[in-house]
Amino acid sequence: MVRIKRAGDTVTFDDVLELAGTYITNEKDIALLKKAHEYILVKHDGQKRKSGEPYVIHPIWVAYILTSLQTGPMTIVAGLLHDVLEDCGVAREEMAEEFGEEITTLVEGVTKISNLKMGEEQDYNAENHRKIYVAMANDIRVILIKFADRLHNMRTLQYMKPEKQKRIAKETMEVYAPIAHRLGINDIRVELEDLSLYYLDNAAYEQIDHLLEKDTMERKEVVDAMMQQIRNLLDSHGIKYVLKGRGKHIYSIYRKMIKKNKSFEELYDLNALRVIIDGSDAAPCYEVLGLIHEKYTPLPGRFKDYIAMPKPNNYRSLHTVI
Repeated sequence: MVRIKRAGDTVTFDDVLELAGTYITNEKDIALLKKAHEYILVKHDGQKRKSGEPYVIHPIWVAYILTSLQTGPMTIVAGLLHDVLEDCGVAREEMAEEFGEEITTLVEGVTKISNLKMGEEQDYNAENHRKIYVAMANDIRVILIKFADRLHNMRTLQYMKPEKQKRIAKETMEVYAPIAHRLGINDIRVELEDLSLYYLDNAAYEQIDHLLEKDTMERKEVVDAMMQQIRNLLDSHGIKYVLKGRGKHIYSIYRKMIKKNKSFEELYDLNALRVIIDGSDAAPCYEVLGLIHEKYTPLPGRFKDYIAMPKPNNYRSLHTVI
């Protein structure tokens, strides 16, 4: 099993190939990935990031993030090449000749999004900006590449000047994170929100991070105990399921504290469990909900039925707080 590398880890092109090899089996696709890697080594040669590292580290990280999302080989190749047209003086015709029209069009789409600039504060409208991003990305793969690009840039934002950190973090929070949420790319959304909060309200971020760290073991024990109780309950009724447990992330807690005007200690839903039922039949979901409500007391006004009324992106689930 391949461990997915996270922020703070070192990633190489060999890591990209290892992860890609878990689901890409066509030798021509792997050869194309290798060709793109060799190409960017030449085109980005001598270029440095603000950190002082070779620039080529960035497109390799972008490719790795895309591979961890199990995107197709064309998308990963475009991720490797995404800065070549803009930063290396490469003509479109050259890229099309080397890598084909499909990949070149993807790279062009990423370049167009990158060239969008936020206006003055009083003129800036995040909702319109989101619409522009989505409208320009006629191919969803362009947005995925841009997400990977923005995620790695946010992970290395400490090397930018403070005013640029805040500007990029604001744009990330108001534009990228909501699109990731709408597309259901939860892991990227969570990290983008937490990283943005770190730069937009560092004091609040550090406070919540400290409080979470203080009771990490206690919260883990609570989640583990609750998961075992739910397992016993569902197993006794012969239900097939997948159970996942997690703690709420920093920005989610911050938002609850602001929205409900409560302190960290007053929040009661810092832990979450997810029961995933196989198949498209909704009946077992309601059965599980009934079993849980029979064993635990549900809190009034905290039930949401996204099966009867799915979200616009067709997200379907039942939410309850007990």
